[in-house]
Amino acid sequence: MRSATVHRQTRETDITVEISLDGKGNSTIDTGIGFLDHMLTSFAKHGLVDLMIKARGDLQVDDHHTVEDIGISLGEAYRDALKEKTGIERFGHALVPMDEALAVVAVDISGRGYSVFKADFRQPKIGDYSTAMTRHFIDSFARSAGITINVKIEGEDDHHMVEAMFKALGLALSMAAAKNERRGIPSTKGVL
Repeated sequence: MRSATVHRQTRETDITVEISLDGKGNSTIDTGIGFLDHMLTSFAKHGLVDLMIKARGDLQVDDHHTVEDIGISLGEAYRDALKEKTGIERFGHALVPMDEALAVVAVDISGRGYSVFKADFRQPKIGDYSTAMTRHFIDSFARSAGITINVKIEGEDDHHMVEAMFKALGLALSMAAAKNERRGIPSTKGVL
């Protein structure tokens, strides 16, 4: 079973993440940020991972530390759940429309955390969630998971744009983490 639990506690946040990569898309998410809960629920559902996130952060300051540390913790859990990466597809991609918005996400489970993020949001916030934190979440997740992630989002409604991106991220990661019995380590180097 490809699963992991990560607990991260700092002066700013206290976060627990449990993930099973071979799940059914079930989730229990409580971050204190309603819109982020909705996005992570969509991520789990479309990525077919079972996910539990319990987070407490200094939201009286803003959502930066909480969103960043959730990205770090989720990335660590994803990396730990993948273990040796033997027999995975490695690459994944998804194009997800949501009304006028289109999100394109491509991932490489390479062991090298890197992100490219292209989106122009119109509003500073969606509910209690700062749209600028979307880029930061992706970067924090990518670096701690050791996954290269390229994101491009177009649209007019920020809610649709961010939601399409989280769904596409789940789908792309599901594709990349899928088991393929014909593969060993999916690298000409013999190691990821």
